[in-house]
Amino acid sequence: MRRIDQPTEREIAGLCDVLIDCVEGGASVSFMAPMTREKADAFWRKVAASAARGERALLIAEDENARILGTVQLIWDLPENQPHRGDLAKMLVHRDARGRGLGAALLQAAEESARAAGKTLLVLDTVTGSAGDRLYERGGWTRVGEIPNYALMPDGAPCPTTYFYKEIG
Repeated sequence: MRRIDQPTEREIAGLCDVLIDCVEGGASVSFMAPMTREKADAFWRKVAASAARGERALLIAEDENARILGTVQLIWDLPENQPHRGDLAKMLVHRDARGRGLGAALLQAAEESARAAGKTLLVLDTVTGSAGDRLYERGGWTRVGEIPNYALMPDGAPCPTTYFYKEIG
């Protein structure tokens, strides 16, 4: 696990691979199918620019060959009356790497990064009933509630979302 503030071209390509794999696998992470490399590249370049400005933390998980297997973001760019909190976003794990505890390790690294940044509260939303939903519950996050028909799955089907928070201070 490591934080990257200015991803290299290789890292952007690896992040694109993970995002494309997750969307192709049916993950509702703000994108519709088909997920093109151009769309993924544009997204990660915006994220990279935001991370370089200090508006977010971008964490990645790699294997021994430096292949990116997963990622998560912490968004710090929030209203001035919320300096104590961050939004956890885009928790993505490549389908080839699932079931090995990588999601839990990314979540732990994100919480540690938030604490190091002086944050005391994290908030997130995830598809209700998804693997992410179960991951956050196991990680000690508190379920707040569910909103029906909140977003669309990559195939266009509506899905509910569940909001969670965790006090980390």
